[in-house]
Amino acid sequence: MRRPLPLLPALAAVLLLAACGSEQAGARNGGVGASDSTPRTQVIQPAVDGVRITSVTLPSASASAGPSASDGGPVKAERLPTGLAAGSGVSAAYEVTNSGTEELTYTVRFDFTTSAGETMGNERVTVRSVGAGRTVRGTVRQGPLVLGASQVTTVKVGEVTKVPADEAPTEPGVCPASGIRVSADEGDAAMGLRVVGLILENCGDRDYTVDGYPQVTLLDEDHEPIDGVKIFQGSGGISTVAGFDDPPRPVTLKPGERANAGLMWRNTTGFGTAVDVPYVRVRAESDAEPVMVTPHLDLGTTGKLGVSPWRRPPE
Repeated sequence: MRRPLPLLPALAAVLLLAACGSEQAGARNGGVGASDSTPRTQVIQPAVDGVRITSVTLPSASASAGPSASDGGPVKAERLPTGLAAGSGVSAAYEVTNSGTEELTYTVRFDFTTSAGETMGNERVTVRSVGAGRTVRGTVRQGPLVLGASQVTTVKVGEVTKVPADEAPTEPGVCPASGIRVSADEGDAAMGLRVVGLILENCGDRDYTVDGYPQVTLLDEDHEPIDGVKIFQGSGGISTVAGFDDPPRPVTLKPGERANAGLMWRNTTGFGTAVDVPYVRVRAESDAEPVMVTPHLDLGTTGKLGVSPWRRPPE
């Protein structure tokens, strides 16, 4: 087997794109601007980890203001075709190019900003199974804005994560062959303490029993193991958090049931080099298939990470 943030609340936008060569995904997803009747103006912006915006479309009200070079590049607004402006927000055409040697799944956060650089909202898009040397194209649209929000004039690539396609968390509604689905939540923070939850779901058709701790490997931007961090079974003295130092017990999950575990650390900084962990490879148990999640652990200089045992979520 190959080895494989929060601004405003993100409005989920998942595009399932198969990477068989260079694809025009905008038309497949009903993207604004997919029709040849709307001319596209190319955007000259550098790619971010293989992702770049190629054009921006604004509703008529926003297009009158027009973005400028100060918005991050010579982005020229396009007016939407008649009849679309009233029901459509800002949209952007983008392309994802995999210049690596293995098939990757990308998750991209697109930021919708004003001419002053203020972020009015963001959308996360998952682009699955982009083959090595392939390019996939698509369209992302802005979700509804709160009343009184400033006009959006620019769309930018805010953050990109990419994982080997065979280790990517499965999309909602799809169960892997193993019958178990592993994912991570967005985490919680208080007074420098950070906790990210791991979720194990039995999506198969038979009972599944797990006993012990999730197996985790910390990885850098190149998916290489990170040294210098001590991983503890339990809290490791980092803090007192309910459940972290409970002894592990067998948990049998019926189809549709879930178990939880957690990663805990402090992001305090002192002497030494701060450690940033963009990727975590998780196995539900030692012989389970790996899943790579992207909770982004900012460990500071503490060099310690606590892992709690699998347990049923509190009722």
